[in-house]
Amino acid sequence: MSGRARLALCAAVATLCAAGALLPLVEPISWLIQAAVLLALLTGVGAAARRVPLAGPLVIGVQLLAGVLLMTLLFTPGEAILGLLPGPDALAEFGRLVQAGVRDVGRYAIPAPVTPGIRLLLIAGVLVIGLIVDALAVTYRSAAPAGLPLLALYSVAAGLSQGGAGWLRFLIAAAGYLLLLLAEGRDRLSQWGRVFGGGADAGRPDRGPGFAALGGPVLAPVRTGRRIGALVLGIALVVPALLPSLGGGLFGTGGSGAGPGGGGGTISAVNPLVSLQDSLNQPEDKEVLNYRTTAADTRGMYLRIVALDQFDGTTWKPSERTVTDVPERLPQPTGLSPAVDLDRVNTSISTAEWYAQNWLPLPYPASKVDISGRWRFEPQGRTLVGDRGQNTHGLQYQVESLQVRPTSRQLAAAPAPPADLLREYTKVPRSLPPVVRSTARQVTRGAPTAYARAVKLQDWFALSGGFSYNTEVRAGSGSEAIARFLRQKEGFCVHFSFSMAAMARTLGIPARVAVGFTPGTKQPDGTTSVGLKDAHAWPELYFQGIGWTRFEPTPSRGSVPDYAYPDTPDAPDPGRPDPAPSRSAAPSEGPSANPSCGPGERRSGSGSACVPLPAEAGTRPPDGGSSPWPAVVTALAALLVLMLPTGPLLWRLRIRSGRLAGPHDDPTAATLAAWRELLDTAWDFGILPDESLTPRKAAERIIRIRDLPPESAGAARRVAAAVEQVLYAPHPQPVSGLALDVEQVRSGLRAGASRGLRLRARLAPRSAVRLRWAWSARWSALLLRCRTSRPVATARRALAALRPGPRRA
Repeated sequence: MSGRARLALCAAVATLCAAGALLPLVEPISWLIQAAVLLALLTGVGAAARRVPLAGPLVIGVQLLAGVLLMTLLFTPGEAILGLLPGPDALAEFGRLVQAGVRDVGRYAIPAPVTPGIRLLLIAGVLVIGLIVDALAVTYRSAAPAGLPLLALYSVAAGLSQGGAGWLRFLIAAAGYLLLLLAEGRDRLSQWGRVFGGGADAGRPDRGPGFAALGGPVLAPVRTGRRIGALVLGIALVVPALLPSLGGGLFGTGGSGAGPGGGGGTISAVNPLVSLQDSLNQPEDKEVLNYRTTAADTRGMYLRIVALDQFDGTTWKPSERTVTDVPERLPQPTGLSPAVDLDRVNTSISTAEWYAQNWLPLPYPASKVDISGRWRFEPQGRTLVGDRGQNTHGLQYQVESLQVRPTSRQLAAAPAPPADLLREYTKVPRSLPPVVRSTARQVTRGAPTAYARAVKLQDWFALSGGFSYNTEVRAGSGSEAIARFLRQKEGFCVHFSFSMAAMARTLGIPARVAVGFTPGTKQPDGTTSVGLKDAHAWPELYFQGIGWTRFEPTPSRGSVPDYAYPDTPDAPDPGRPDPAPSRSAAPSEGPSANPSCGPGERRSGSGSACVPLPAEAGTRPPDGGSSPWPAVVTALAALLVLMLPTGPLLWRLRIRSGRLAGPHDDPTAATLAAWRELLDTAWDFGILPDESLTPRKAAERIIRIRDLPPESAGAARRVAAAVEQVLYAPHPQPVSGLALDVEQVRSGLRAGASRGLRLRARLAPRSAVRLRWAWSARWSALLLRCRTSRPVATARRALAALRPGPRRA
């Protein structure tokens, strides 16, 4: 293989190594196999164009054209001309797929399904990066700048991945780039000839054609480059581990709290709602956590993650608060009076292995949390947040919490809250449109107390205001988004909770937004399962004597708390409906068709009510009608990837078996085959063959270097004597037992070698380079035949005008 072809192959491998960081973002990984196939074809097109040869810009143009044709064949064959040429219909379909892909990226949480649009964006992105790397490293012979597009590809994947892309994927991406640099260094050095030696036996002219093709043993500058690359890679891996943690990724929390044992510090988090809409729109309701509780009624078992208490006109977000170590028992909830009835509940929670985020889901208000790991406590929001990379991945913990059961009379009679709390939690930005304040006053006109105004706001959103639930509506949390929601009257929990909290603040009621999960679905084994579609946001309003109190303005989601209905023991209010049962009120023996509706039900088109499912809708149709070929191709590709590292081992075993097993009808061939096997065995253990030596001197050299024991040394001398006999004797005689002698020499070499050298000799034998030489010789012969054939010669003359350089006069 020529230097440029080797460099092009390394460029493609480096691109795929960097693209591996994208694997956690989507499921399944079949798109990467398609990208690898297309990238290999583009690499081949580039190699052929450079072989012609064409000028650098023309090579890139040919590759771009081939990439467009391949993408058209893969994604829009039905709309393309002849299934390959991109016409107007194909371009329109590409535009539609790109728009769908961008929409799906913003819609789904990680890992997202590989929709056609997402698949197009992934494969096109990998091909573009691959073409840039190929152009820089191969066409223009500058591999170092090719690291920039590779870094861009890896950085995008690491930034979007939850918790980063991981050390293993970083190691793979870095190894791909180092491989590209080493290939370029070898290619550059090979153009200078064999200037540098690689050791005592390097630079000898008697190495044979194989060594000349390889460029001799590893050159000293190449070895030095490998050492430098390994050192730099080691520093890149070790230094970040020694530095203070910088957070949990692009969407993680950052903080500067004290280490374990410290009592101070602050926590400043980004908005945790960035993926709430994505979770609600996931096609599969994956289980986030599972819990078992002593609560008799789980309708109020909302699992709270974080409280958003700061509204700056752009978004609701958690304030920067002081965090402390988690106390043995959490402090009494703010504002809770002993006159309010409450129950103590114990809950055991297990989170899924794939669920990793910094905030810990807890029933509210928790009074004791038994959990291992690095967790900190934020007293104002009563939340636990991970410190120095701690997250919820595969946790098991126990929580003791309070079920506060105030009455509507207690809420209505609540005194005014403290001035400092009232001042902090009734702030609204100046950018809040006047329609928000005026609508709040209009809806709550005539309500005598803060509690009555809160209930009227809740009922207006959930029942009488004409709002509908729709997770497809564009999310927004700023002032204008609230005004747009009040005008369009369509949205999901984010819109309802943000709007009610903002309107409550304009009425002088302290308010904030809580984010977490609704109670989930009861399972036959007594546990409760909480899935992605249970993600939710709800407003919390403060009443002195009760504390922070949950309300539910979102229609068809969760459950309206009992205290949101006035105490009317004498006669029911005909204007109010009966309390609707929540999702957990009627336990189901199986999963519900919708996270907010009961078994056998689904949401209506408006999202405001549950309607029965069709008879066949409760079960998912079997996948038996789908084609098995994608799975077969994926399995074969995975098998090929697993077999690649074992290729040298398998080839070496086959060669050894063939040499030592025969042929028996030709004594000379059998003896020479045994001799070659002895030399290659010594090569595998680090002794390079020296073809300038006689067999006897070559055997003595192997004995001396490895200090073979007497039995192995005698076997090596017998094989050498047999070779001299068949080469120089007038009448060669067959010699028996050579296969056993070679095995004896191999045993001696193994006994004197270190463990690392034994593993290298078995798993990555040095003599396997002969396979590469053989393929290179066959490829060169094939190219020579093609180059000298008449059709190719005619084509070369026709393309001579495209060659770079001055034209003849």
